[in-house]
Amino acid sequence: MPGVTGPSDYSREPPRHPSLKINAKEPFNAEPPRSALGAAYVTPVEFFYKRNHGPIPVVDDVHSYSVSITGLIENPKQLFLNDIRALPKYNVTATLQCAGNRRTAMSQTRTVKGVGWDVSAIGNAVWGGAKLADVLELVGISKLTGATKSGGKHVEFVSVDRCKEENGGPYKASIPLIQATSPEADVLLAYEMNGETLNRDHGYPLRVVVPGVIGARSVKWLDSINVIAEECQGFFMQKDYKMFPPSVNWDNINWSTRRPQMDFPVQCVICSLEDVNAIKPGKVKVSGYAASGGGRGIERVDVSVDGGNTWVEASRHQKTGIPYIAEATCSDKWAWVLFEALVDVQQSTQIVAKAVDSAANVQPEKVEDIWNLRGILNTSWHRVQVRVGHSNL
Repeated sequence: MPGVTGPSDYSREPPRHPSLKINAKEPFNAEPPRSALGAAYVTPVEFFYKRNHGPIPVVDDVHSYSVSITGLIENPKQLFLNDIRALPKYNVTATLQCAGNRRTAMSQTRTVKGVGWDVSAIGNAVWGGAKLADVLELVGISKLTGATKSGGKHVEFVSVDRCKEENGGPYKASIPLIQATSPEADVLLAYEMNGETLNRDHGYPLRVVVPGVIGARSVKWLDSINVIAEECQGFFMQKDYKMFPPSVNWDNINWSTRRPQMDFPVQCVICSLEDVNAIKPGKVKVSGYAASGGGRGIERVDVSVDGGNTWVEASRHQKTGIPYIAEATCSDKWAWVLFEALVDVQQSTQIVAKAVDSAANVQPEKVEDIWNLRGILNTSWHRVQVRVGHSNL
């Protein structure tokens, strides 16, 4: 591909923040401490989780870098970065979450296969770039088109990234054409993150951001866009990131019986406390993040200090000091919500948080009920054990 050079190994990995918890070195997968996530509405780039399936691509010559748009369309095109930058620029605040977030807790029920993420395979950023709906107009696909004349119904994103799951081929994923051509869906070809040029870990020089959908569909290091008739047939669409019931195991799995996971379910996590924190008796601040996919807002976050017997409602905000209201025009519909509750804790206990989204979807109580062999979408109530001591801690 023009502009792409560098080894297909791990010898030119970018620098990273020393506080990241490294879950795998090759390919590099790491998450920040949960306290760093709860500290800011917009996650600093260095604290945004790193999810990779191969070595980080090196794009040395950004001037010759281009993206081809081909497939079931009338006017195939090759677009350079300047062509994309010439389109109207949008800033979209959106939370990306790996489908495997909180996998470690699920694996404590029964072993699962995958990177052992704690609670921080998630982040909220301001993505800057062109809307995919505008880019597709350049090849003759008008807004809100569900199918092209030649039968294209899905948009496939192909990466520069090479991975073993594709037998050394590129990482790829797709979304429905109707989502790609909808300006309201806010799908971006992003070249900025938090007001700065994308760095290599997050897809430099160009990536896809599909708000409200599991992170696996927001393809980094974009190489090409193909308009195709069926969903992408790549490994990560067909043989991974699908939600199976607890009864399915590696002996009886049939991948074709499930659709690729897209929207992520309602989720919340306590970031202000770790297992097993030692605290003094009295008032304790319980705070963290809550998010739901598909542009659904967070209607409520409940916190319990007695393992879920009784609950108090937490306050919610996106902007500091301004109460958050789900579905309000000033609320970022693709972004997480921060919550906070001041509770009284007098003895060692389990503190629990659960969220409800604007469609009244609730988090399941027990992880056992949603256990699946790939350990994805653990959205069970988040529980933190605290130990209360009466000495000078």
